[in-house]
Amino acid sequence: VATMLVGNKCDLENIREVSTEEGKTLAEEEGLFFMETSALESTNVQTAFEIVIREIYNNISRKVLNSDSYKAELSVNRVSLVNGAGSKKNLLNFSCCS
Repeated sequence: VATMLVGNKCDLENIREVSTEEGKTLAEEEGLFFMETSALESTNVQTAFEIVIREIYNNISRKVLNSDSYKAELSVNRVSLVNGAGSKKNLLNFSCCS
């Protein structure tokens, strides 16, 4: 599970009830990602979704790669899975650093 604490309406700084530091501290204590967003100003909304999606992807990738039924073959730009019979299955064609 990927969980994020989102401080909404960061554009309304003058009526804030929770400080950024309080949000960060709570997120750190609970092991959550933290981000402040504003839909009105389009601040960090897309980034928040991208972080959660990336974490879900990473979690699923780790589970597949750690699975007893598959061995991972790592190459420069892709991960292929090899099952016990030796047949390859291309999991992703993704460059980690692009």
